Amino acid sequence: MKHTLMLLGIALALTQTTFAADQASVIETKTISQQPQYYQGWPTLMRKQDDTLIVVVSGGRHGHVCPFGRVEMMTSRDEGKTWTFPRTILDTDVDDRDAGALETPKGTLLVTTFTSTAYEIQMNLLKEGKTSNFVNAGTLPAWIAAHARLTDEQRKTQPGEWLVRSTDNGLTWSPPIPTRVNNPHGPTVLADGRLLYVGKELWNEKKRIGACESTDDGLTWRWIGDIPTRPGDNATDEYHELHAVQAKGGRIIAHIRNHAKKNAKETLQTESDDGGKTWSVPHSIGVWGYPSHLLKLRVSTLFMSYGHRRAPIGNQARVSRDNGSTWSEAIIVSEDGTSGDIGYPSTVELADGSLLTVWYEHLKDNNNAVLRQAHWKLPN
Repeated sequence: MKHTLMLLGIALALTQTTFAADQASVIETKTISQQPQYYQGWPTLMRKQDDTLIVVVSGGRHGHVCPFGRVEMMTSRDEGKTWTFPRTILDTDVDDRDAGALETPKGTLLVTTFTSTAYEIQMNLLKEGKTSNFVNAGTLPAWIAAHARLTDEQRKTQPGEWLVRSTDNGLTWSPPIPTRVNNPHGPTVLADGRLLYVGKELWNEKKRIGACESTDDGLTWRWIGDIPTRPGDNATDEYHELHAVQAKGGRIIAHIRNHAKKNAKETLQTESDDGGKTWSVPHSIGVWGYPSHLLKLRVSTLFMSYGHRRAPIGNQARVSRDNGSTWSEAIIVSEDGTSGDIGYPSTVELADGSLLTVWYEHLKDNNNAVLRQAHWKLPN
């Protein structure tokens, strides 16, 4: 049940708050989804070495929780002005949730996801005559039919953490490869060429958080280091959805979505100075919001973007000019959200130094969540 609540993540109190914040210089905000009949969620935006932009997303969905999620990819060759129609790159017989993306130094594309059967809980509620926020009498037959594609024994083998690889610029993709951990936005490339995946184990009893590495272009992954837990916290139930980046000088910074009572719903930070083998005890950086996507800008400034699910509801960003030791005040990228079903922003730096941020959002009077993007500049 606790894991299901983590997956839903939208029943959040929209508490009023005031704080010092800068307004981003927004050039344009628009919706980039092209399939209004489907719900799209938890995207990742990345920039390839040839300057092509890619967005990956969990699409084809009936809602925030359902058995129909699949991993899709859209491409832009004009700095986000236009996007291709989505291409399905993975569609298992259960729910494919989240989508992270990375290009390796060899030019291989890696797209991460995790598979889940948590939709069963919602389906069974309705079958028992109870109420579900995600399935109703009209959609239940389709859910049952999708569920029946697998036997009970087959279904037990499906939940996992995965990636798919493409060595031909996204035309074809490998079968799913196990990664041991998951986070919403995927691995990062280190200066020494290794691929580092900081995340959480989702489908075993321990549900550790820590770091895995790949030295063979994403084909295999091995665990290299646990991230410790603050005294009094329980990482199994309270730490989620990590992401990491390597700062100038080699230090690795990782952010954690925190649901412990202390600093509840804030972003925690941990650091590694030995390539991901050992990590500092997580600590608050004073940022309410989650999950964080981390990026190193060309000037070596660290940048984080994250969802803000209380007023002003939307997406925010911060910068660090001291390798993550301190972070700026909030920079508001969007503030017109109407529900907590919003966020997971990720950002790239465009050729002219401006920024492009993509997130998902359940708009008012819309049955489905869509992908939105903002083209903007940092405040002076």
